[in-house]
Amino acid sequence: MVDAVVSYVVETLGDYLIQEVNFLRGVRDEVESLKKELEWMQSFIKDAEAKQAGNNLIRRWVSDIRDIAYDAEDVLGKYMLSVHGVNDEGTSEIEHSPVVDDEGTSQRWQGFFASIKKCSCLSGEKASHRESNLFSKGKEKVTLYNIGKEIEALKKRLGDVSRRCESYGLQNIIASDKKELAEKRDLDRLKELRKAASFAVEENPVGFEDDTDLLLAKLLDKEQRRLVISIYGMGGLGKTTLARKLYHNNDVKNKFDYCAWVSVSQDYKIKDLLLRIIKSFNIMTALEDLETKTEEDLARSLRKSLEAYSYLMVIDDIWHKEDWVSLKSAFPENKIGSRVIITTRIKDVAERSDDRNYVHELRFLRQDESWQLFCEKAFRNSKAEKGLENLGREMVQKCDGLPLAIVVLGGLLSTKRPQEWREVRNHIWRHLRNDSIQVSYLLDLSFNDLSHQLKLCFLYLSLFPEDFVINVEKLIRLLVAEGFIRQDEDRTMEEVAKDILDELINRSLIQVEKRCWGRISTCRVHDLLRDLAIQKAKELNFIFICDEAKNPTRSSVISSCRRQAIYSHSPSYFWLHHGNSLARSLLLFNQWWDETLGVKRHLPLLFERFFLLRVFDVEADLDRESTLMHWSNRLSEKIGDLIHLKYLGLRNSNIGILPSSIVKLQRLQTLDFSGDVGCPVELPIEINMMQELRHLIGNFKGTLPIENLTNLQTLKYVQSKSWNKVNTAKLVNLRDLHIEEDEDEWEGQTVFSFESIAKLKNLRFLSVKLLDANSFASLQPLSHCQCLVDLRLSGRMKKLPEDMHVFLPNLECLSLSVPYPKEDPMPALEMLPNLIILDLHFRCHYVKKLSCRAEGFPLLEILQLDADGLVEWQVEEGAMPVLRGLKIAAEIPKLKIPERLRSVPPPAEWECEDSRNGF
Repeated sequence: MVDAVVSYVVETLGDYLIQEVNFLRGVRDEVESLKKELEWMQSFIKDAEAKQAGNNLIRRWVSDIRDIAYDAEDVLGKYMLSVHGVNDEGTSEIEHSPVVDDEGTSQRWQGFFASIKKCSCLSGEKASHRESNLFSKGKEKVTLYNIGKEIEALKKRLGDVSRRCESYGLQNIIASDKKELAEKRDLDRLKELRKAASFAVEENPVGFEDDTDLLLAKLLDKEQRRLVISIYGMGGLGKTTLARKLYHNNDVKNKFDYCAWVSVSQDYKIKDLLLRIIKSFNIMTALEDLETKTEEDLARSLRKSLEAYSYLMVIDDIWHKEDWVSLKSAFPENKIGSRVIITTRIKDVAERSDDRNYVHELRFLRQDESWQLFCEKAFRNSKAEKGLENLGREMVQKCDGLPLAIVVLGGLLSTKRPQEWREVRNHIWRHLRNDSIQVSYLLDLSFNDLSHQLKLCFLYLSLFPEDFVINVEKLIRLLVAEGFIRQDEDRTMEEVAKDILDELINRSLIQVEKRCWGRISTCRVHDLLRDLAIQKAKELNFIFICDEAKNPTRSSVISSCRRQAIYSHSPSYFWLHHGNSLARSLLLFNQWWDETLGVKRHLPLLFERFFLLRVFDVEADLDRESTLMHWSNRLSEKIGDLIHLKYLGLRNSNIGILPSSIVKLQRLQTLDFSGDVGCPVELPIEINMMQELRHLIGNFKGTLPIENLTNLQTLKYVQSKSWNKVNTAKLVNLRDLHIEEDEDEWEGQTVFSFESIAKLKNLRFLSVKLLDANSFASLQPLSHCQCLVDLRLSGRMKKLPEDMHVFLPNLECLSLSVPYPKEDPMPALEMLPNLIILDLHFRCHYVKKLSCRAEGFPLLEILQLDADGLVEWQVEEGAMPVLRGLKIAAEIPKLKIPERLRSVPPPAEWECEDSRNGF
């Protein structure tokens, strides 16, 4: 895992060499040399890490390289701060050396310096400015000398590390093919446990009744073609237990001529696997001859032996799509009703295992099922003691429905005295790991199978508090700002980050909390996996968590970690004075914006002390803030000193005025002032010079100086009056735009035009909410926005264009709130070829009847209808063939609808949720 950290630092050094070419001109060779040294070290680290578990020397060697990598980043960070910093005049020293960007241009700072020079009108000021120039250049030479010395010191430390590696013979150990004995024993023991699993039959495993009935029906179905049944879910969820119950079912045994079970896991050889399958089927007697056969011969023999028989094959714990593909040829499609069961923790493997495939996602246990399972293990089916029940229920709730955790917990507590239960409760995950090889190893399997990039992103999740619901869009922006995401040729960094999160979800390492408008809006991490992430991250000195509510010991705040999370508000703010001033990321949770006690009072000191911050994010305590948001405050001028800052999040704050010094944050990608109770924010004109801005989020009022922000992707939420004054020609990368009107904007009835939006060729999501009296002009200009997939409009509209399906062919989600439409909107909407979600709100003064034709809405899954005054809704047979969610407002209880639609359940309440909290 240290190789991932070193890789990240090497890439960061590379970025410095490209983006800061002018400023590093005096030490470029030294930085290049340091980068190459780390690259050489990186080639040994992965093998070294695999051997460090049983060797303290190797562990220390790996740790030393990790620390040098971190320090290298610190050296360059401090150097760039001194070069880009503020001189005695209050102007930036980088005025004298333009930055060359990725395209080789030097425009990044021109507008900034032009605005500064306008202020230097008097000749005396000019003379002073020339003197300052001489001082700055002299200071820069001193700084170059210092960084040169620091880089040499780092290279010397790397040299010392290399010499120690040779002196202690670590290279021979690292290069050795021998496995560490302790690790090998654990691995072999777990393999034996998994092999034994197919023979240990649990009579009535808790919580699998519905799953068993459903999958038995698939196994016993009279369909003669072979079917692959894929069961997937998080490690420890009970996939093997369910497969075992199916495998040993009497009806199943009677149906199939031959049955076999094999466990795959991550390290296997095809030949060994085929041998074990043949032996498990027990269909050959000359087993001694099999050892000499090739893989092809074994596959051919197995296929020939099964050709005339029905068979059931269970392949437990598959990790890669290729696993079944490599075995598939050995299992004939003989059309005798054969079945294959696959278990995997990876969704993609389950879904792509075979052409004829049934995918079953295994759910977590409900609370009542969890308690039942716990009682069976902890109390041996006897009644729970009253004094222990509350403690037991508290711990079971922490297991969050994961059967393996509940079983291990119950077994552990069954051996503990009542007075020891509280100690287990206080350190539940440590006790579970120590008590069961399965818990630790099953989780390690999932982690070790990840790529470097996936590991970094997974470890980053450990910064979030226990049971915290994570905003996915915010998480994506954080990962980009942290530098974990590399640009692809054909994808934005945000799209790459989304794919990474999808992969972690696919691997059952992240749980989806809510899907909203067809996209994952929030997620969370199971506590057991979060504990794994924290453990791994601390080994790397990757994160530090300060929670004074749980650990009031002040010495624990002092840490050398570069990424720190503060969980609870503390009036003392001890962490602020004693935390690592070299921190790159600071995430504050459950904070107060209160003027007297809250974080706002400490912002100037925070900005001054944590001068290398890349990420600064504050989540406010809404319960407290609801009464404190009625006044607006100015953000401290010192924010401009954080020149490395890429992410600034002050959600639910009462800060409404940004200082002009914010223009110094030329690396800033995300500016987030959103939230349920955030006050209006005024943007300074200098915002227009911040070329790296990608996401601008808040309740923005007044002028929008954004015309030059060519990298801007997200703009939420702006007033229509302000938006109409923006020249959108340069906003070529804008993808997400939210426009709103409020009562303060009322200037009589107006018509909103989409002409300016037509220039936004990459626009994906558009929301425009007008006051009830205002109306939309023609939607036709949106025909230029061919990437548009999500459209939400609220305002008056006479009629929908009949050719809407022609100029908005890719639309997937549509919300229309249209008072008093004059025509039935369904004929226009039902022809949209890719529409999945439709949310309709209108008052039926003119329209009393809706009609849907037979082939209308071919892909529609969710429909929400709120049409006060509607009398009848006619739907021809064949319309909306895949509708799975239907919600009709209570205000139209007497609406006549087809009988077949009455049985369609309503969608989950959040699937069409309209939230301004960052989405």
